[in-house]
Amino acid sequence: MAASFANDANAAGLKHDERVEKLKLFGLSAPALLIVFVVLVIPVGWLFYLSFIGADGTFSLENYVRMIDRSSYRRIFLMTFEISVLTTALTILIGYPMAYFLAQLPNRLASIFMIAVLLPFWTSLLVRTYAWLVLLQKQGLINQWAISLGLWDEPIKMVHNMTGTLIGMVHIMLPFLILPTYGAMKSIDRDLMKAASNLGASPKHAFWTVFFPLTIPGLFAGALMVFILCLGFYVTPAVLGGGKVIMVSMKIVSNIEMFVNWGAASALGVVLLAMTMIILWIASKFLNLDRIAGGGH
Repeated sequence: MAASFANDANAAGLKHDERVEKLKLFGLSAPALLIVFVVLVIPVGWLFYLSFIGADGTFSLENYVRMIDRSSYRRIFLMTFEISVLTTALTILIGYPMAYFLAQLPNRLASIFMIAVLLPFWTSLLVRTYAWLVLLQKQGLINQWAISLGLWDEPIKMVHNMTGTLIGMVHIMLPFLILPTYGAMKSIDRDLMKAASNLGASPKHAFWTVFFPLTIPGLFAGALMVFILCLGFYVTPAVLGGGKVIMVSMKIVSNIEMFVNWGAASALGVVLLAMTMIILWIASKFLNLDRIAGGGH
């Protein structure tokens, strides 16, 4: 009887201590939660609210109906996803070999080369975009050098089209793929490749069966980051696309600046946000996003 009473008292004490600890943790995290609520939840909620306000100021679904009825909106979304997919694919094709090259270098030499990868972060996005505009235009350096070397006879149009947009976006997005991929490669135990070689695997076979699968989490993290960032890109396609490459972000800006239609712009923002969340949810079904966020395996 006494033992049962003592056990009940201990259980009640433990529950009380657990409640006190949870309250303390909540108190410590309350300032951060308040910042998140003010900076993120309120703006997104206000955006969601505005998307249901029609031109006459009343509650309406006209902003969403317009996106369904007008084919121009479908073309804009298709263009956005097309550019995002192409940019991600090109970034993988260029960034993975670069990350592999860096991973094979000694640490001191790799750090020096890594400065070149991080260098774009030290320059304004707008400056880098206009630099590509200067390089790629018909009278730009690339056309002049190519003609002088005999690669082609007349200047090629490489800006104000899809080509220039992709070149600029791939250049800007490369570090976002190289860094997590490089981190995944550096965390691989080199003895695994030696073990595969000792078991008779050729260097090519060892790479594809041992090394490459271990880098997939980092590669997937970088590719997902690049794709998500491309969905909301504005400056580079606006400058290098010359109005011929229109993405969702550019349509949002035009709805506000040209038509002063906050409802239509908010609806586009809500749809783009929803698509991004769906993509992240689908990605989480294939790989653990918590693990790939640090490029681990």
